Amino acid sequence: MQNLLHNLNPEQLAAVTLPAQSALILAGAGSGKTRVLTTRIAWLIQTGQVSPAGILAVTFTNKAAKEMLTRLSAMLPINTRGMWIGTFHGLCNRLLRTHYRDAALPQTFQILDSQDQLSAIKRLLKAFNIDDEKFPAKTVMYFINNAKDAGLRANQVEAYDANERKLVELYELYDDQCQREGVVDFAELLLRSYELLSRNQPLREHYQQRFKHILVDEFQDTNDLQYKWLKLLSGQGQSNGSSALFAVGDDDQSIYAFRGANVGNMRAFEQEFNVKNLIKLEQNYRSHGHILDAANMLIANNSKRLGKNLRTDAGHGEPVRIYEASSDLQEAQWIIEESKSLIADGALRSEIAVLYRSNAQSRVIEHALFSAGIPYTVYGGLRYFQRAEVKHAIAYLQLMDNPHNDSAFLRVVNFPTRGIGVRSIEQLQGAAQQYGVSLYAAVPHMTGKAGSALAGFVRLVEGMRFETQQMALPELVRVVLEGSTLLSHYATEKEGADRVENLEQMVSAATQFISEEGYGQGAPAHMGPRSDAQSGMPIVSADGVEILDADAPLATVMSPLSAFLSHASLEAGDNQASAGQDALQMMTVHSAKGLEFDNVFITGLEEGLFPHESSSKEEGGVEEERRLMYVAITRARKRLYMCFSQTRMLHGQTRYNMKSRFFDELPEESLKWLSPKVQSHWSGTRKSAWDDVQVTSGADNALAQRIAQKAGGGSGWRIGESVSHGKFGEGVIVNIEGSGSNCRAQINFGSFGMKVLDLSVAKLERLGR
Repeated sequence: MQNLLHNLNPEQLAAVTLPAQSALILAGAGSGKTRVLTTRIAWLIQTGQVSPAGILAVTFTNKAAKEMLTRLSAMLPINTRGMWIGTFHGLCNRLLRTHYRDAALPQTFQILDSQDQLSAIKRLLKAFNIDDEKFPAKTVMYFINNAKDAGLRANQVEAYDANERKLVELYELYDDQCQREGVVDFAELLLRSYELLSRNQPLREHYQQRFKHILVDEFQDTNDLQYKWLKLLSGQGQSNGSSALFAVGDDDQSIYAFRGANVGNMRAFEQEFNVKNLIKLEQNYRSHGHILDAANMLIANNSKRLGKNLRTDAGHGEPVRIYEASSDLQEAQWIIEESKSLIADGALRSEIAVLYRSNAQSRVIEHALFSAGIPYTVYGGLRYFQRAEVKHAIAYLQLMDNPHNDSAFLRVVNFPTRGIGVRSIEQLQGAAQQYGVSLYAAVPHMTGKAGSALAGFVRLVEGMRFETQQMALPELVRVVLEGSTLLSHYATEKEGADRVENLEQMVSAATQFISEEGYGQGAPAHMGPRSDAQSGMPIVSADGVEILDADAPLATVMSPLSAFLSHASLEAGDNQASAGQDALQMMTVHSAKGLEFDNVFITGLEEGLFPHESSSKEEGGVEEERRLMYVAITRARKRLYMCFSQTRMLHGQTRYNMKSRFFDELPEESLKWLSPKVQSHWSGTRKSAWDDVQVTSGADNALAQRIAQKAGGGSGWRIGESVSHGKFGEGVIVNIEGSGSNCRAQINFGSFGMKVLDLSVAKLERLGR
């Protein structure tokens, strides 16, 4: 036991060895929370307080779950394969697979990733002749997912107008379509799992008694339904006592409100679970002092924090470098030069990260990197299971597992092309609707040329199903890749070599999967799960049906093919990025959460961009942006760079910018300004935006001359002057046109955007210099 606990700092040790009560661990960035979570599990098992089967651990990414399992295997001589450690979606999938009958699902139900869900909704809109301009597929998808995340079925959603009533109707039709096809989306996994536990008392009590210790990572990112799911499983508030819920999170890093995350769940948990143990992990093992001082001072401006201060023993390190550029082009060039300098000093390119608030910012930087010959990777690109050629192969596999999946059918019925046109598909959809069956089942009702072509496709799928009945998963995948003619199709494309390589990689992925999940190498891919009688003690459901216990790995409740398809869908939906080759890393700040780099550039720190202009219109919006900035700062280990630009081309328009208010919230002693400092338009002592600019180049000199020539047309106002308006607040004059009574000013009012005002009538107040 001593080896297990050695090298833990006092706060980590206290968290790991807490008694079996609910606890909240406030884990700052870089404070070793994964180590605490994993060691807590190992300590509970080693001290005999719980068996591996009595633990439920929830993470937010598959990568984090795998890391936890790997560490546990290294700590203890136990088989971790059957442990319930995974993401919310992964654990709910496992629960529903185990108890599919009570969940009213087919045993081979399949999971729609976000791309497939959008396609399914588009198909629904077309089938019911819905105007997709009035009801765009993405809008319908967001409406449905938001309702599900709130735990609401269509008949529980309150509609206040005709538009909302139509969305509710579409939600109901979509649910019917999914049920008919035997598919579920990500939000459905959680909602149906919650509904299953809510209504089935014997099942609920079984799991409440089984999981005496529930551990949750990234608790600040839970949404309302996830929190309700955790409360249900823990038996919170029940007379027979509840499980110990060990929640680890950081309210200062809650940045997913747009996905439904509710940072208030941390306070609610503290109160509702009567948490007596709140431990703060404030020792940071990642960043140097100046970086942490900047992060601490910035986030202190947020209200309603649980509160903590990061500290380090690594010394102050380098100051935070700040650069002001005249344009986004100059900003990009500065990033190139600084990166070259870092690389020349021995830094790996993969340890340099460029972060931005909006994806639109990346174009200029990418162009500069390409021109400079610096290899780079843009995070947020398509993951393996999201690539078109891989999605096509998956669709064929899905049809072999569940031929009634209409999304899979439509994806490949004419790919590669086999003479089945749009008209044939429309006729087939009409027949399916008429007989109330899937597209696959409707094929026998088709006649003529279309019927022959469709029947040929069905024969192809059925032939592959028959041929592969006794094949192991890797061999089955190979047969499908060849039999579907996907390999030969892409082999003839001019630039198809990469696609062929990606397809062939699927055989390796299948081989690795069956090894990791405990299937025998020769186990038939279509092999059904073992029977209920083989699985241990049966549980009797509310309606008297015996259901399968869930002590064993997922391999015992799903065929290798079904499990592999679920794995592919869950991996495609994972939001976690992973490190790649030795190339400079580019990503949004949201994508950067959970990652760390020696050198970090935070770009575009301007009002309206970061913080984003939409934040001023949303309750708590600016605080969410500040948390996002906090996340960006704490990605850096050794060097942190921040930059902003006076002008920026975005969405085809030139923006004239004020620097971000966040600069005023950073400790001056931790900053090093690499360019003339412009006083903030948000501070008490204001200056003109141009007062401190020193001309350093021909381009800047020309800019200064133009500014001097446009000194205000005799209006008394000057370009760069800070002003205040009764409606729009504080702003800066970026241009003046005309003279006398025809004089107009173009003014950047930050969150209110750019306004053109007539200076003869506008009630502007000059802010003191």
